[in-house]
Formats: sequence, structure tokens, C-alpha cells
Amino acid sequence: MYVPRYMFFTKGVGVDREKLASFENALRNAGIAHLNLVTVSSIFPPHCHIIDMEMGLSHLEAGEITHCVLAKEQSKEPGRRIVASVGLALPAEHGRYGYLSEHHGFGQTEIEAGEYAEDLAASMLATTLGIEFDPDKDYDERRDIYRMSGKIVKSQHISQAALGAEGNRWTTVLAAAVFVK
Repeated sequence: MYVPRYMFFTKGVGVDREKLASFENALRNAGIAHLNLVTVSSIFPPHCHIIDMEMGLSHLEAGEITHCVLAKEQSKEPGRRIVASVGLALPAEHGRYGYLSEHHGFGQTEIEAGEYAEDLAASMLATTLGIEFDPDKDYDERRDIYRMSGKIVKSQHISQAALGAEGNRWTTVLAAAVFVK
């Protein structure tokens, strides 16, 4: 196996009569339909660098087995808000791993879902770093605690929201953190 040295974020939305084709269209919109995606869990590897999508795609070949953290939501209900988000939290200490989290759901905006995913990642990282926090406090308060601890240096997210399409068609949204060797 390998430990990825690079990662990029992407997102997409797709619509079609067929559920699977809707997902394929979302992958195309995200620029990753030509890859064989394998979903992995939540660890952002030590020494991994975030790069832009164009650079990441330049290192990947069509058909390549590619690991990613993927959030996806689908609906056939017209006007229903769907959302998918991936959050990231990075430790301040060089050489330690960070956390990625995926979130998908209904009714949230991109910002709400993104902050939720970011909070999930930061909370998972905080527990491994021994940062004490009250899980019942809102994310803004916890984010301040994380940053003041000096142990979590950065958190961010990528999100995609859409309203379900009219005309008896499926809508798919996705957000992904794609790993590159």
C-alpha cells in the first residue's frame, strides 16, 4: 500500500432520470468520473499536502484506482434541498495525522453542512489530541477552544447543495477529498 502525499477537494451536482446516471453526472461535474474511486475512512495522512484540483488530476490516469473520502446525497423529490460536505482538521504538530469527515443530508445550506462536517473533523482530532471541550457548546465556541489550545492549526470544508430537480428526475450532490500518490 501507499501513503498519499497529496490531496485535493472537489464537488459536483448531477441530474438524470436514472439514479446511477445522476451520480455519474455529479462525478463528471466534479471532474472525477474517469477514476475508479475507493472510499476510505477519516485519516488525513501526515506530510500530505493539499493541492488544487487541476494539479491533482494531472497526476491521475483514467481508470486509476483512486482513494477518496466521499460524501453523497440523492433525491427524487422536486425542490428538496440536499447537501454533501467533507470537513478537514489539521494538527499544529508537524508529522501528526489529521481528520477528514463526510456529512450528507437534507435541508441544510452549503455553509451549515460544511461547518457541521468541519466540526466533526475538528472534534475527532481534538479527542485524539487530548483537548477538552464541551460537545454541547456551539461550533464557534469549540473552534475557539481548539485554536487557543495551539494543537489544531487549520480546519476547512467543501460542500455542494442543490434542490431536487423537477420532472421525475434524480438529483445527486457530492463532495470529495481525493488522494494522490
